[in-house]
Amino acid sequence: MKQPDFIALDQKIEYLVSLCQQLQADNRRLQHQQKTWRVEKAQLMEKNDLARHKIEAMLGRVRALEQES
Repeated sequence: MKQPDFIALDQKIEYLVSLCQQLQADNRRLQHQQKTWRVEKAQLMEKNDLARHKIEAMLGRVRALEQES
């Protein structure tokens, strides 16, 4: 190989290494974001269940009051 071929190959390798590092950083960031969203989803589902149970209890009390009347 001629010297310019080595230089071009070296530049391509450096570019690919840089791209790989960038993709790894992006992947770590996205995995962290996904974990955060999963935690948030679990919290929201728990709040939703709690609200549903409270509403069901209130409806039960309203129905009981209606039957007493």
